[in-house]
Amino acid sequence: MKKLIKFYDILLILAVTIFFQSCTKTVDLIAHNGNIYTVDENFSKASAFAVENGKFIDVGSDDILSKYKSDNIINLNGSTVLPGLIDAHCHFYGLGLNQSVIDLTGTKSFSEIIDKISNDDKKSVIRGRGWDQNDWTIKKFPNKTKLDLLYPETPIILERIDGHAYLVNQKALDVAKIDVNTKSKNGTVVIENGKLTGVLIDGPMSLIDKAFGNISNQEKIDALLSAQDICFKHGLTTVDDAGLSKEVILLIDSLQKKNKLKMRVYAMISNSTEDVNYFLDKGPIKTSLLNVRSVKVYGDGALGSRGATLKEPYSDDKHNYGKLVTDIQSVKELAKRLSNENFQMNTHAIGDSTINILLNEYSKVLENKKDPRWRIEHSQIVDLNDINGYSKKILPSVQPTHATSDMYWAEDRVGPKRIKGAYAYKDLLERSKVIGLGTDFPVEKVNPFHTFYAATARKDLDNYPEGGFEFSNALSREETLKGMTIWAAYLNFEENEKGSIEKNKFADFIVIDRDLMNVDLDLTPNTKVLKTYLSGDLVYSNTNSN
Repeated sequence: MKKLIKFYDILLILAVTIFFQSCTKTVDLIAHNGNIYTVDENFSKASAFAVENGKFIDVGSDDILSKYKSDNIINLNGSTVLPGLIDAHCHFYGLGLNQSVIDLTGTKSFSEIIDKISNDDKKSVIRGRGWDQNDWTIKKFPNKTKLDLLYPETPIILERIDGHAYLVNQKALDVAKIDVNTKSKNGTVVIENGKLTGVLIDGPMSLIDKAFGNISNQEKIDALLSAQDICFKHGLTTVDDAGLSKEVILLIDSLQKKNKLKMRVYAMISNSTEDVNYFLDKGPIKTSLLNVRSVKVYGDGALGSRGATLKEPYSDDKHNYGKLVTDIQSVKELAKRLSNENFQMNTHAIGDSTINILLNEYSKVLENKKDPRWRIEHSQIVDLNDINGYSKKILPSVQPTHATSDMYWAEDRVGPKRIKGAYAYKDLLERSKVIGLGTDFPVEKVNPFHTFYAATARKDLDNYPEGGFEFSNALSREETLKGMTIWAAYLNFEENEKGSIEKNKFADFIVIDRDLMNVDLDLTPNTKVLKTYLSGDLVYSNTNSN
């Protein structure tokens, strides 16, 4: 009798086991045994999650293994997992285009630029990008004289690192029909002793672009795909491209629909009449990969080229206040129009004068708007009296590596008083409660872990300066990670679909080689991405990792 009972017990156990196995849900992917920072509301941690149809359906402990089954089970072996990173301000398409031009970043003299050009001088038009006179011993704008001597018949177009100045030779000027009589309300044709220097700041650059702007459709596609590869390698799953033409936005949409371009893109429309009219008439575009509901406006130029607009003159150029790229009346008219159409206005503003103008004009048109989330891109030199102008309606989008790149000369430009409101990320966060972090690549490197280090340590990659640059405005590690994920998603009106590892959000996540939140801070910029997943699909794997 006892043997019979024991036999029935075994049968019961088997039946129960089979029953529960049949009830176990089959999913597309299970990850377990991980150190997962969910970046949810409580900044909680998990060790496992399940993914189905491109979204997280469960996040929690390793008990998930008993609730689901899958043919794709990842043992993370204790590795750290973060939500897919978001670059809140970059130039994705521009990064791709840059892969086909001469890289001038890090050059220490104009002579070094000449050497780089000579190694790549077989093209009908020579293009380069990345020079910065602030890195040279003689910190003044270069002159085209030597370029004219060496390349009298080949147009040369060399873009400054910030994208706000060109150095071109006489041949390029001739093709673009630029001479000493060329005027510009929103920029400068630099002239010395009555002669063109070849330096064009902001507005006049468009004349060069029109003269040499023919890029084939295949070149555009190649640029987008090249940029995607670079971004996935660095753990980026969403990019906010700050200024795209209608043609490029529609090309991105087409490539995404064909599954050729997988990167999620928050596309800011370039502020040209044709492009703005097209999208305001059409209305926003929203897919799982593309979001078009904002306009990128250039308020002023860059600090490095003294094109940022200041309330008082530059400390190292007493007669120069900088110049607005978009005049005040145009800003007012566009702000009113966009507020009526429920489009977001995202304005490039470096100088304190420009920021003051935007705070005033934004506030007027947003007074009765409930949740507009208009952005001031860069928010770089802020008058301390204007900090309180930021709010839940007017949000800062900043690039921490700008602070650590500019710190060597920024105080020379603005003086010891104004520098206290420069790169003031903590102060801005206290007002707006969220802050979006990006790189402005290709102005800076794509690497988001350089962003993380610059925001938290306020140092460059050489650990300079000791104690950090204006360290009172450093962000905590948690604030920084939020700025690269959930807060960046919030700036894009996408916080309910991405930016954290939570149920029903896109399964965008990355696996990295160290615990970013606990490792020695000076080791964080060397973080490597081991794997990048988009909607649960592996889109990048470091072949040197296990």
